[in-house]
Amino acid sequence: MEKAIEVKGLVTHYGTREILKNVTFSIPRGMTTVILGGSGSGKSTLLRHIIGLLKPTKGNIFINERDITSLSEIEMIDVRKKMGVLFQGAALLNSLTVSDNVALPVTEHTKLQGSTIDIMVRMKLDLVGLSGSGGLYPSQLSGGMKKRAGIARAMALDPDLLFLDEPSAGLDPVTAAGLDELIVRLKKVFKITIVVVTHELPSIHIIADYAVMLNRGEIVFTGTMDELKMSDDPQIVSFLARRPPDDSLAPGDYLKTITGNS
Repeated sequence: MEKAIEVKGLVTHYGTREILKNVTFSIPRGMTTVILGGSGSGKSTLLRHIIGLLKPTKGNIFINERDITSLSEIEMIDVRKKMGVLFQGAALLNSLTVSDNVALPVTEHTKLQGSTIDIMVRMKLDLVGLSGSGGLYPSQLSGGMKKRAGIARAMALDPDLLFLDEPSAGLDPVTAAGLDELIVRLKKVFKITIVVVTHELPSIHIIADYAVMLNRGEIVFTGTMDELKMSDDPQIVSFLARRPPDDSLAPGDYLKTITGNS
């Protein structure tokens, strides 16, 4: 397995509270990896470390074999040019149109002419199903459209790595399913590595190739989705079955809860 990202011995404190506890795992290149866990497990904190927004108390994070924990903010700019990020809520700038939001990374990091940037923006909006919406402002978009616009902006520079923080949060099931299909299509068409922080089980089963699971700041699982489904760890079984921890649940029992088979 070729590694796109490798995390080694990551420890993080907020004051005296330890949030991440000796976290070690790898993310395979060219796959969609989901980072799972309940509320407060450390998922979003871990993502902020991987994209370089937070510095750990100790440990290392290698992206394409480069340790980003030792880089300055100026050096991180070059690394981030190869990353696309969709933050929770999409984080669009309300004062800019959708097209201007998508164009922002291109205007900031390249010297391309305006006409070329306009073509790139239209292509990215078409990619996410927002053709004809470039002149709208974020306040005029639905929740699902905001997420799609955020993904278009994240894809503006054709990144090698795409990070999505709770992309389906707050969306109705139909809209969320459409976003899942978009994520699958992005990986297939662009052959990129995608990392998704989520606790949405329906999405996980559609988009994920690989999984990393956290519980109270510690890694409790890394592996393929098939390995996750057959795990006998009570924490994993209860999470997948949407039940409180129960030692009577056996590997694969969660399938019975979603299929109705006994």
